[in-house]
Amino acid sequence: MTVGIVGAGQLGRMLALAGYPLGLDFLLLDPSPGAPAGQVAPLLHGAFTDRRLLRSLARRCEVVTFDWENVSVASLRAIQAADGARICPPVAALAAAQDRVAEKRLFERLDIPTTRWRAVQTRAQLTRAVRAIGLPGVLKTRRFGYDGKGQAVLRTAADLERAWQRLGGVPLLYEELVPFDCEVSVIGARSTRGELVVYPLCGNVHAHGILRLTRAPYGPAAWQRRAARYLTRVLQRFRYAGILTIEFFVRDGRLIANEMAPRVHNSGHWTIEGALTSQFENHLRAVLGLPLGGTGARGHSAMINLIDAVPDRQRLLRFAGLHLHDYGKQPRPGRKVGHCTLVEASAARRDARALELLQELAVEVRIP
Repeated sequence: MTVGIVGAGQLGRMLALAGYPLGLDFLLLDPSPGAPAGQVAPLLHGAFTDRRLLRSLARRCEVVTFDWENVSVASLRAIQAADGARICPPVAALAAAQDRVAEKRLFERLDIPTTRWRAVQTRAQLTRAVRAIGLPGVLKTRRFGYDGKGQAVLRTAADLERAWQRLGGVPLLYEELVPFDCEVSVIGARSTRGELVVYPLCGNVHAHGILRLTRAPYGPAAWQRRAARYLTRVLQRFRYAGILTIEFFVRDGRLIANEMAPRVHNSGHWTIEGALTSQFENHLRAVLGLPLGGTGARGHSAMINLIDAVPDRQRLLRFAGLHLHDYGKQPRPGRKVGHCTLVEASAARRDARALELLQELAVEVRIP
């Protein structure tokens, strides 16, 4: 069986690497001829909106999936209509995740707590939104924002005009700034047969809008149960197939949904070494209707993103038990170029070793 992947970044690369032991083949589509997944699988070079290439991809593959959420919904729907292409996760879920307002409305319909928010189209609407919700808050583009891009924090009245000058001109969303205690994410899979599994909760630490550290399992059992319940509502709402992630702020023990990602997720990279079945393998099993693998933790895992450039391998691999993943990307400021994972027998040992590694890498983050 051949799986088509729209997008050939590191997520597409790890999907292919997870699928080869299952006897799967892969065909990728990406606008960059040097995309990381192209180093491990055949690559069609062209735009995500190129319907000729998308139709070729669909005809040559049993199922089409994607490795990021900013691919063209219109183009995917077109090949579904013209060729009956089977696309997983559902395009409707992708469309909801691409629009922050649609995403907020989805959470509210499913009774999933989220931030107070207002849609903003004009400068006057921004003023009214700030008056209704208050300061501080966050102004975000409704579409195409990731890793802290496309957003501005508003703390004073003077920030409104600066933020509007930078982000105005496209549909926006204004929401309250949550003084959270920590950030967590829940990852789960639903198969085309309706089977459903959920991974242990992830505790995430960001710096400058980019994920730097994930620890799993994380938090009390009550958080896990609540997060799994919310995730299940979304999976069932869309009759979903594949991996889905929801990110939450935690404030005084309350989970507040921030956003969802209809794909394999950065906070789930620890599952490659740290879970019975990786998120990448379970995504493939789910979209192909194969039995899902176990999601239990093999220990206590820490995953650290490598940003800008991969450090010296000699230096990294001196850490006993460290697993290094180099994505094969060219170094660039703010770019995720790899990650490393540690799996320990206890949470205390995991946290101590993760802190030691972060210090070695000169990464300054506040770990809750």
